[in-house]
This record gives sequence, C-alpha cells and structure tokens, in this order.
Amino acid sequence: MNHNERMSLRVALLGVAHVHAGSYAHALRSAQGAHLAGVWDEVPARGSDFAAQWETTTWSTLDAALDGCDVVIIAAENLRHGVLIEAACAAGKPVLCEKPLAASRSEADRIRAAFETSGVLGMTAFPCPFSPTFQRVQARLKSGEIGKIVGISATNRGTCPGGWFVDPELAGGGAMMDHTVHVADLLCRLLGSAPIQVRASLNNRMYEGEVEDCALLMMDYPDGVFASLDASWSRRPTFRTWGDVTFNLVGDVGVIEATLFDQLLNLSTSGTRTQSVAGYGSNLDALMVQEFVNAIREQRPPMVTWQDGLAASEVALRGYESLMSVGSA
Repeated sequence: MNHNERMSLRVALLGVAHVHAGSYAHALRSAQGAHLAGVWDEVPARGSDFAAQWETTTWSTLDAALDGCDVVIIAAENLRHGVLIEAACAAGKPVLCEKPLAASRSEADRIRAAFETSGVLGMTAFPCPFSPTFQRVQARLKSGEIGKIVGISATNRGTCPGGWFVDPELAGGGAMMDHTVHVADLLCRLLGSAPIQVRASLNNRMYEGEVEDCALLMMDYPDGVFASLDASWSRRPTFRTWGDVTFNLVGDVGVIEATLFDQLLNLSTSGTRTQSVAGYGSNLDALMVQEFVNAIREQRPPMVTWQDGLAASEVALRGYESLMSVGSA
C-alpha cells in the first residue's frame, strides 16, 4: 500500500451484480482521497472474479467487509439494497447506493429508518445531475429563457440488461423500475417538486419476459405542468444498455431540447454486427464518486442525497400502483 492509499478513505464495494459496478471501480482508481479496498458479494464466485479483474481484495463475509472499510458503495441487486444499507448504517459507514434506491414500499421504509436512526451520510447513484448539459439546462431555465414551463417530454431508453434485471424477486420490476428514477430525479430538480399524479402504461413488446420492457409514464405537476417519460428497454440489441436520456422542455416563450449522453462515438467492427461506444465527454460516474468522497471529507450533505433516491423511487412505485388502481376500477 502506498502513502496515498494510507491517507485515503477505504471503499468497500458491496455487491457487484449491477452493470455499473465496474464503472465505480474504475472511478476509484482516479478518485482524490479514496481507493477501492475490496469487494464482497452475495455470490462468492462473482465477487472473487470481480476482485481479480480489478486487482483488489475479496472479503468472505459482509462483517469482514464492513470492518475493513471506511465507506461503502452498494452495487447489488435492487431488492438487496435495504439489508446492505441497514448493515452499513449500523456500522457507521457512509453509503453510496445504486439506483433505484428502493424497489418496494417495504424497502423504502427500512432504508429511511436506517438512515434516519443512524444519521449516516447517504447518497444515491444518480450521475445525471453532474452532466454539464443538464446543468446548462438548469441555468437557462433559471434565467427565464423559455419562460414558464408548460410541459416536458423525456426519455430514458436502452436495451434490456438481462440477468437479474428481469427477475422480479431481485429487481422489483422491469424497465419502469430500472429507468424511471433517473429522469424522475431530474424532473424534480427542474420543476422543484414531485408529481401530484403518476399514471403508467406497460407492455412486453420486445422480449416477452416476466417483467415489462416497454414503459410510458404521464406525470402531472403543480401549476398545470405535465411531463411524459418513455422508460423502455426498446433499443436494438447492439445499443448501449443505457444512455439515451433526452428532454424536450416546452415553455410559454421557447423550447429547449437536450441530450445528456451525446458526447460519444459509436464504433462498429468490420465484418461483425457488434458495436461499442467511445465517450469523449465528462465521466459522470467519476464526478459522482468524487462528490461522495468530498461530501464525507467536508462533512456536508452530498449533491444527491438518499432522500432524493427515495423520492425518485416513489415515482416508479406510484406508476405501478396506478396500474393496480385501473385494474380494480
């Protein structure tokens, strides 16, 4: 261990099931004031394979991981967030947790209780607020450039991640659970409030699996503002898993159109149908992880809190509940 590692926060990655786990490990290689100390996973082989790839320690138990770290990043399956947050809070370890923070009402209750009882710093893994494009949109709206917002059309589309993402016992839902929360959080930041009504329409048009792959949400906000969100896994198989976050904001004197992840090149390999992405814009995950580290060191709330995560999860959960109310009508 070098001098910089001895002086930096030891980060434990609890769970590596999520597709973004590797991005967090990569971000920690360049983070100022923190480093990846090791990995624990519910599935030991998955954890050890990940640790070998990133040349770090594997802990055999959750208790050992918590004893060997200062802070945690949780990248486990959605419905394992609650138990891991409870354990981290009980151990007094600050938490950065993958989204959706809560994939059920019971998970939301236990997560809220854990943070409120312990007072531990908690952050939700929402990278989009760190986007320079989104921040520019916020500034233009604040300046009154397009007047009063009338309506917003948004998307967060992608391909189906497969695996546990299509298992309702681990994911809590399908495309709507997976892709609603990012945009729900951004809409709250733009409009300053949560929706007063959420309605959803779901279907299985692409993969015909157990969970929905197509999701459309309609949301009503105070002052008559409405928003729509396409949160579907509707992109072709060669498309990236996510990164199709767009906004069309209509004001009473103008319009702003924004695409948050267009700073990239799509690379196709000759003679194959495979496609990869080479980004050249800001690394939003790295900015997010650095904010987590800075908030801990500066003893202040992070830019994206656990409360923000629960508020965004609430929108997805209300979307599912709107379907139940229609079915019972």
